[in-house]
Amino acid sequence: MTQPFVVPVNPDSACQPPSAKDFLVDRTFRAIARLGVVLILVLVVALVFEVGRKAFPGIEKHGLDVLLGSVWDVNQGKYGILPAIWGTLYSALIALVIAGLFGVSMAIFLTQDFLPAKLAAVFRTIVELLAAIPSVVYGLWGIYVVIPAIRPLTTWLNSELGWIPFFGTSLSGPGLLPASLVLAIMILPTIAAVSQDALSSVPMKTKQAAYGLGTTHWEAILKVMVPSAATGIFGSLVLGLGRALGETMALAMLVGNANTISLSLFAPANTLAALLALNFPEAGPNEVEVLMYAALVLMFITLIVNVLGSMIMLYAQRGSK
Repeated sequence: MTQPFVVPVNPDSACQPPSAKDFLVDRTFRAIARLGVVLILVLVVALVFEVGRKAFPGIEKHGLDVLLGSVWDVNQGKYGILPAIWGTLYSALIALVIAGLFGVSMAIFLTQDFLPAKLAAVFRTIVELLAAIPSVVYGLWGIYVVIPAIRPLTTWLNSELGWIPFFGTSLSGPGLLPASLVLAIMILPTIAAVSQDALSSVPMKTKQAAYGLGTTHWEAILKVMVPSAATGIFGSLVLGLGRALGETMALAMLVGNANTISLSLFAPANTLAALLALNFPEAGPNEVEVLMYAALVLMFITLIVNVLGSMIMLYAQRGSK
């Protein structure tokens, strides 16, 4: 009877059956990962519970008057955060449009062979370094550079064109436009970095196939590469919008902190994060309850934005499949 042929196995080869040590490492890693997920969920639940517990007296006492009111006067006991909600959403959307346009354009420029690889890596590092600059530095830069640069434009628009919806007020100091411009620069690294990863993950064969069908360079980028990376690019926009909604110090320094609702980009405004940062240090017990109410509203807005973004990305992935 012939002996079965046994293929010799090199003990140093990677093609080895898992050992008891491998099983132990795998189980340990899985346990740590599960523990991390559970701890994150517990942290989120604890955060929401603590904020909600302190906000509940304010919700019970003021109800929807806080959400629908536009006057914030501690002496009169009036707490309205509708202008802050408006300013939060308005400034974040303006910043998202600006940063999305430039961030995706930069991602295309740095990944689609417009620059040598080494030079593209240098520019990529410079863009990512913008994320390391403290928020207060952005605020100071906005005060001393952005606002003086915009002020002549506002004067000309109002003197030549008069009142039109988005430029109805001359900029004499902080306002919505300088705050949105600085906010766009702050979220630009996030959008650019994630968009670059999305474009880089598209197989090169996809682009080569487009060239084989006779497309030009720009046609291959805009009609093949960008649609293929659309889910990742949209994810970068959602991440950027999430950060824009919660940004605090730069907006507190630049937005004007005025409880007004206006379409004018040059009018002063307010945001929920700035409202919390500026009022908490001197807040009394009654005001703290309302500020916690405002914090709960900000958390809810951020949650809705992220949930809607995730749903749209899942729908887009199913459609592409």
